[in-house]
Amino acid sequence: MILFINACVRADSRTEKLARALLRKLAGAQTEVKLADQPLEPLSEARLDRRTALIERGSYDDPMFRLARQFQQADGIVIAAPYWDLGFPALLKLYLENIYVTGLVSEYTEEGIPRGLCRAKKLWYVTTAGGPYTPDFSYDYLRTLAQQYFGIPETELIAAEMLDVQGFDAQQIIADKIREIEAR
Repeated sequence: MILFINACVRADSRTEKLARALLRKLAGAQTEVKLADQPLEPLSEARLDRRTALIERGSYDDPMFRLARQFQQADGIVIAAPYWDLGFPALLKLYLENIYVTGLVSEYTEEGIPRGLCRAKKLWYVTTAGGPYTPDFSYDYLRTLAQQYFGIPETELIAAEMLDVQGFDAQQIIADKIREIEAR
């Protein structure tokens, strides 16, 4: 199953258009998690205490871990997140905070080294930027999490940039990127 994590909030999202083109190319069952529709909550002291108690009991079937189980069991992951203010939307960080459950998506060896427990072999990160795109605080962060903490060996960036800069044709840039995706 391909898990589509959709952090796009605009009805006519350019990022989502690219992600949907990629999803059409990927074979197999697909499940979408539209982050704006999820009951995501920050990890308050009470939620952290509850999560810790559940982990200590090995109660990974608790509804609190539904999204983490789904992430862990996916065969591939597509994340669509626009590039806002030099990073990705806060909803995506909130999602990551909620799915990072030790014992489900990651564990630590006796030496304290993280080892990923996720099934996915690949994570695709799809983004668009109004100006120049810098991956430092978005794709690079997700790539590090995927490879070093989730156990997902391969990642790929699909990005379209300069979409809101005068003199650049945003529609043409998106159309060209979709054709590039379709030609894979």
